[in-house]
Amino acid sequence: MPGKLTGSQILGRSLRAEGVRNIFTLAGDHVLPALDALSGMGFGFVDTRHEAAAVHMADAWARVTGAPGVAMYTTPGFANAIPGLTSALHSEGPVLSISGSAPLADLGRGATQEIDQVGMAAPVTKGSWMVADPKRIPQMVSHALREAYSGRRGPVHLTIPIDVQEEAVAEDDVVFHRMTRPDDASSWGDPSKVKEAISLIRAASRPLAIAGTAASYSGSGEALAEFIETTRIPVMTEGDARGLVPDDHPQCRGFYDPGLNGAARIANQADLVLLLGRKQDFVVGYAMPPSFAADAKIIQVDPSAVEIGRNRDPAVGIAGSVDAVLRQMTDEARGHTWPELDWSGELQSERESWLSAAIPSTGPKAPMHAAQVFKALKPLLRSDDHLVFDAGDFCHFGRAYLPARAPRSWWYFPTLGMLGMAVPAGIALKLADPGRRVIVFSGDGGFGFNGMELDTAVRHDVPIVVVLGNDAAWGIDRQIQLAVYGKPVATDLHQTRYDKVADGLGGFGQLVEEFEDIGPAFERAVASGRPSLLNIPIQRAVSPRGERAIARWIGGRH
Repeated sequence: MPGKLTGSQILGRSLRAEGVRNIFTLAGDHVLPALDALSGMGFGFVDTRHEAAAVHMADAWARVTGAPGVAMYTTPGFANAIPGLTSALHSEGPVLSISGSAPLADLGRGATQEIDQVGMAAPVTKGSWMVADPKRIPQMVSHALREAYSGRRGPVHLTIPIDVQEEAVAEDDVVFHRMTRPDDASSWGDPSKVKEAISLIRAASRPLAIAGTAASYSGSGEALAEFIETTRIPVMTEGDARGLVPDDHPQCRGFYDPGLNGAARIANQADLVLLLGRKQDFVVGYAMPPSFAADAKIIQVDPSAVEIGRNRDPAVGIAGSVDAVLRQMTDEARGHTWPELDWSGELQSERESWLSAAIPSTGPKAPMHAAQVFKALKPLLRSDDHLVFDAGDFCHFGRAYLPARAPRSWWYFPTLGMLGMAVPAGIALKLADPGRRVIVFSGDGGFGFNGMELDTAVRHDVPIVVVLGNDAAWGIDRQIQLAVYGKPVATDLHQTRYDKVADGLGGFGQLVEEFEDIGPAFERAVASGRPSLLNIPIQRAVSPRGERAIARWIGGRH
């Protein structure tokens, strides 16, 4: 006799077929049937203190592992999850958001907690759908994840009403799908355009490659390293591509951020710019002057054809996997000789001289300068540490100073600029990679968004280390206010004892007020084996990135 399966059991089998292992969740009545069924099917659960944090965790999990990150919540929890989904859309994290709802037959009648979940998710995901039939769950999960991984990656959403979760159907009536996500490695570019691109690069005297998030989808960095070693083109990395080739690679010129790297400030002197999985958005000045020269040739390689030429027509645009196209370009390049470029040395000199001038080498003992925190920690960091930077001015100093040394190990906020993602992201990274240390850098403002997730870390025994720069302010906005308007408004905070918060939640917390104490305090935090927080009072100092923001405001460009 054929058996029966509930919608929740079908969901569990479908997720397992897609390689899902962990569910990031906050329990609520409209997903209780699904949680109960999945708990008996071998899934791990990470229950958070806020649904946005659950999505931040799923996002980080997906980006570090390459497997889908799944976040699950009830109806009002879904409303809380919207900020996380918005951030994941910008970070290009392949997140599957799943929410329950009131029974299908009651929707549209003023049902319990009713909101238009599918409509709410649509602007902040690549796709959102209502599941009305349990037999369609495998097909809809598979379709949603294909969408999440196609072209530019991003989050997707399914609403599964509670009655659909509970409904039992004949097992023989359910068709389960095998994993059919796009294979990035086989998405080759047009060979004629590859030849044209190599021809243009050979003719350039000041070429520059910029690798962005979509270049990181393969995760290894081998193709990028082979390409720059063959052609001797200098490269900068940005987004999740940070560390694809380490910052100390002979051809790497560090972080593409004109506010945090002097070499990036002279990118407008390049006569050819190769955009590798880097959108033509505000990060690169829309690929227009003054960021890039008006007469510079642009070559753009992107997995999404619609991103090619969004703001500036490239001389060559190649749609395809960045990893695969780089291998094609390297094969073509090997048929030629490639000289050393004086330009590459210019970039390196600019990078080094800018950093020595922008990051103070000394400062007051207490409160110390933010840069001193990172100077104290740099010798203690390992090449395989996961470094997670939140938004905020304190972290800008770290992003300028601390190098990216390995693929998928140097993480910072996506282009949305949303505060508060670092602590939940750090938890997910440690869960995904328990053998490596995870160090989270956060300002006091950003920590307030998801600081209670230290409780999640304690409950799940996830020993991350949070280094909190505490200037008792919403730092960068306060600095802009002072420079533009002459006074701060709603940007002052207290010198709160966040270390005691960590202690109270069952972790390790310590107040660190002097430079000499940072190293020993960090070692104690690591040795504690518990989620830890170092609360470090710092000056209200503006970062180089903050200075550029102020200049834009004064110049009338926000």
